[in-house]
Amino acid sequence: MYWLVGLMSFAILGLIVTGIFLEMRPGYALRMRPWFRPAMGTQLLVFVGAQLGLLVFGINNAFAETAEAAVAVSEISTGMGLAILGVGIPTGLSTIGAGIAVGPIGAASLAAITEKPETLGRTLIYLGLAEGIAIYGLVISILLLNRI
Repeated sequence: MYWLVGLMSFAILGLIVTGIFLEMRPGYALRMRPWFRPAMGTQLLVFVGAQLGLLVFGINNAFAETAEAAVAVSEISTGMGLAILGVGIPTGLSTIGAGIAVGPIGAASLAAITEKPETLGRTLIYLGLAEGIAIYGLVISILLLNRI
């Protein structure tokens, strides 16, 4: 199972290094175009495959222990660590989604308020609905945490 963790770490590190390189030198993106998409696609495929592998192989480690054995052992198993990481995924993804939603809504609401100041209340409702996405993810994470 540790080889899957290493594979995921390698895929994430490769994506981060490629992103930083292309951010610092955007001119290389045009020259690397023929091989850029297949390489990024391959890394993304490796990452998703390793995620699914960890899910399949790690689920047994998370649920194999009885309650008495879990109390006696003070260290966290790999499966339990993966379960705890899985609890944080809904919060992270919903926060990203809320950020994507709030950006255009905030810009449009500022434009609407400058033209018609009486629309402030309506635009605040729309912003609150977009920010509610993050709260829903947090609630799901809390519910999942209670299940562990």
